[in-house]
Amino acid sequence: MGVRGTTAGAAFDYVIVGGGPAGCILANRLSADPANRVLLLEAGAPDYWWDLRIQLPLAMGFPVGNPRFDWMYESRPEPGLDGRTLHHPRGKVLGGSSSINGMIYERGAGADYDRWGVEADAKDWSHAHCLPYFRRLEGCIDEPLGTTRGRTGPQTLHRGPAQGPIFEAFFEAARQSGYPVVDDLNDCAEQGFSPLDQAVHAGRRASAAQAYLHPVRARDNLVVRCHALTTQVEFEGRRAVGVRYRGRDGAEMQVRAGTVVLSGGAIGTPQVLQLSGVGDREHLRDLGIPLVHHLPGVGQNLQDHLAVHVQHKCAQPVSLAQIRNKVNWPGLVLDAVLFGKGHAPATRCRPAGSCTATSPRASPTSCSCSPRSRCRAPRSPSS
Repeated sequence: MGVRGTTAGAAFDYVIVGGGPAGCILANRLSADPANRVLLLEAGAPDYWWDLRIQLPLAMGFPVGNPRFDWMYESRPEPGLDGRTLHHPRGKVLGGSSSINGMIYERGAGADYDRWGVEADAKDWSHAHCLPYFRRLEGCIDEPLGTTRGRTGPQTLHRGPAQGPIFEAFFEAARQSGYPVVDDLNDCAEQGFSPLDQAVHAGRRASAAQAYLHPVRARDNLVVRCHALTTQVEFEGRRAVGVRYRGRDGAEMQVRAGTVVLSGGAIGTPQVLQLSGVGDREHLRDLGIPLVHHLPGVGQNLQDHLAVHVQHKCAQPVSLAQIRNKVNWPGLVLDAVLFGKGHAPATRCRPAGSCTATSPRASPTSCSCSPRSRCRAPRSPSS
């Protein structure tokens, strides 16, 4: 991952803090210009190709909860959950959470992007503006023509094979309850039930590091440093001029940069900002951190998805329970490693899901597809 002397005291045009999805994409895009000298700092380990715990979809239960790959954050007691605490898995490895998660890909609701654009008076956040970027990153396999999905992007995606008696019953129950069943929630259907996309390629996890970083690692102007925990952004006045970080041996190093980009995720980025003196004045004073810039929103308003696991015992042998039998694992691993199979049964899940309104007032955003597209999304009254 490089020699310490290659970065200590060196100057870069860009230093990117955090090697998760955002950091990998930025490293790829910024280093595409050979005039830019780019340094990517990741606090976790490399995503070694031989480490099947993070590379094989079958093993997706291993990295979560493992301190080698997971920051293992835990929430404070939640008032709305009777004081219980929640685990917040976050990737501590190159590729970030995309190297440890369940590999399900979702674009996000277009209505949210439109709302952000209005609230922040930022038209660039509207769904119509963001849609071309979604298409640019997506490399959907076997995607039919006439949809809004991308087919040539670096992020390989497979539609989950949601087939079989259990899925038939699941989708039929949705129809009987009055919900639409659509081909693809990531196309332009804001609500409904459908199979979901998985970030899997040739039997292996298609993380952001695999999609964006590894193909460009040979660039002379890109340096990737793992086991590098950023502790502080350095300022001259109110201008960021570099960062301090600790190496694997605990030694602290400095690096100067023309631009500092923080991409440490929803928890890591505000943490670094606060340690650097950017945040709420009162909070930083209580922590004994000198104030650089009073910014009360730092560290506030985290929204995460609450996962409630509901399990049922299947009366017939039509589930994927046989995958849990370790006797079957050698064959599944060989299929993935030697033959590139595994985007279906070897992932341990065949995802299907839904987006549904929680209030009668909620309605889907109008579809923005072209009139000649094959979209079959349920239309809102305004479309």
